[in-house]
Amino acid sequence: MITYPIALTIAGSDSGGCAGIQADLKTFSSLGVFGTSVITAITAQNTMGVVDVMPIPSDIVKKQLRAVMDDFEIGAIKVGMLFSKENVFGLSYTYKEYGKKIPLVVDPVMVSTSGNSLIMDETIDAIKELLFPIATIITPNLNEASTLLHKKIETIEEMEEGAKEFVESYGVNSVLIKGGHLQGDEMVDIFYSKDISSPIMFKSKKINTKNTHGTGCTLSSAIASFLAIGNNLEESLTMAKEYITQAIDSAKEVTLGKGHGAVNHFFNPHKLIKNEDKSK
Repeated sequence: MITYPIALTIAGSDSGGCAGIQADLKTFSSLGVFGTSVITAITAQNTMGVVDVMPIPSDIVKKQLRAVMDDFEIGAIKVGMLFSKENVFGLSYTYKEYGKKIPLVVDPVMVSTSGNSLIMDETIDAIKELLFPIATIITPNLNEASTLLHKKIETIEEMEEGAKEFVESYGVNSVLIKGGHLQGDEMVDIFYSKDISSPIMFKSKKINTKNTHGTGCTLSSAIASFLAIGNNLEESLTMAKEYITQAIDSAKEVTLGKGHGAVNHFFNPHKLIKNEDKSK
């Protein structure tokens, strides 16, 4: 009998196909993972911006989640745009209800690439209170980390301090602060967890392109994919970073829409996937 690793994305829908549920499912598929989904909101958006957002009623969100959890053996869950505190409550309660230690990758989506708000203000406190303690890892960018920690984070040193604060003061198990908006020629992300003594720096060359819509969604869903396949967290982070870098690079000269286009999820990433047969 053939089985696939299975991942679940809980996020908003992007009608432009660059971010959200659409980016997550593309990432899962490109990495050989079967994708399931729970849609929390419908957005009217394209490469130029978000026109409108309509949240899905929280009871429907919970029913979607239960429908998936009752049927599939989920290997990892990626959480993106939740929009409302009711969705945070529903996710937290339902996750605990099933009593399974499924890896949970929380990307605290707050603002779109074009600058539009994708979350209600009261949702932020609910995420910190209910999702931080149960998440395997959270993956905020600089703006999101600044909002969550109530202070500006603009340098690598501040990223390292912020990562430690998430873990030591906010009860986060591990965090990857994404430094895509830092000045300079390198992309620098900072990882820290309860299990290591000092932050770990992930570096990659900064790629000159406007096709960056959905990079955060893609990275977090890649982490979830590699966890679902069976890798540990640091292995998953390393391979996910390589995946997103190549996905950006292979789309850097593509014209897709009039604004910030998508990365190339299907650049042939199979060499990144750990072979299940260790003898090969």
